[in-house]
Amino acid sequence: MLEIDGVGVRYGSSAVLDGLCWSIGTSGSVVTALLGPSGCGKSTLIRSVAGLEPLSAGSIRFDGVDLAGVPTHRRDFGVVFQDGQLFSGRSVANNIGYGLRVRRWSRTAVRERVAEMLELVRLPDLATRSVDELSGGQAQRVALARALAPRPRLLLLDEPLAALDRLLRDQLAVEIAEIVRAAAIPTVVVTHDHTEAALMADTIAVMRDGALVQTAAPGRLWSRPADEWTARFLGVTTVVEADAVDGRVVTSVGAAALDLPDGRVRLGLRPESVRARTEGPGPDDALPGAAVPDTAVPDTAVPGAAVPDDAVFGAVVSVVDLPTGRRLRVATDVGDVDAMTSAPVAVGDRVHLELVPDRVAVIGT
Repeated sequence: MLEIDGVGVRYGSSAVLDGLCWSIGTSGSVVTALLGPSGCGKSTLIRSVAGLEPLSAGSIRFDGVDLAGVPTHRRDFGVVFQDGQLFSGRSVANNIGYGLRVRRWSRTAVRERVAEMLELVRLPDLATRSVDELSGGQAQRVALARALAPRPRLLLLDEPLAALDRLLRDQLAVEIAEIVRAAAIPTVVVTHDHTEAALMADTIAVMRDGALVQTAAPGRLWSRPADEWTARFLGVTTVVEADAVDGRVVTSVGAAALDLPDGRVRLGLRPESVRARTEGPGPDDALPGAAVPDTAVPDTAVPGAAVPDDAVFGAVVSVVDLPTGRRLRVATDVGDVDAMTSAPVAVGDRVHLELVPDRVAVIGT
């Protein structure tokens, strides 16, 4: 549906995009997230698609038609920016109906479409309210309704939730995804937030320094990042080499069952990829130089719990309490490793590590 072929954009002598190729619109993928760090060229690409940035090279086609020379207002694309850019001093209904009046819809048609949009974005009673009186979440939903009202062929959302707090962002991300799917309008959302991308998108494209490095469904992206940079951008904190043999991988921080072809692989570990256990042997087995707690086996130990022969032990050097559990930094003979636990662990405690197979990323496969 949207084909970007060899696109380049320059600001003076600086190339922001150079030879970028991308296609969007595969069956079953309504929402595509363009995910990347600040300054990587995401917004520039979206503005180019909208016709707001001139190309220095390449072409952009929609439904097979080259958009070169087609002005922004003739492309029939809806655009929502971070600040919403609502018309201050006007009502919600007036804002939503703006694009319809420009297109010379009748008053009756405008009124009916505005009412339909207010129902869609779950603000049915706010038609007469001034947009200056809206909360941040309400304002973004009005901006979305205004973009959707003329029935655009493509919706472009440029960091639409960046100015909102975390709780509202997560809530609104789900709502916006539901709204655009209900409207059946293909959508591209620009974000630097992994959670936001996962909550909204069917497909995620990762961008780095003006180039696309990987496009995949969210589950595939988390579990099979294309390279180490992508893995670390997506939350991997430890990268280890491993040997895969007969459906099992053996690493310097533990072993796990993984369905991989035999051979050498690189694994990416997020904190949730590694579980820290408090049960284990006594102080005689402590790592050289590691702090040992006063009790050989903490109160939370499981009596008689088996510890794998190849278990990796370490000393806890930091503890952060999170809603999802305790995040630890564990010092081991092979370096510091991030891990998670639900046990009451303190700095200086000795733990052993276990890999969580379905939370391990395989890099570059």
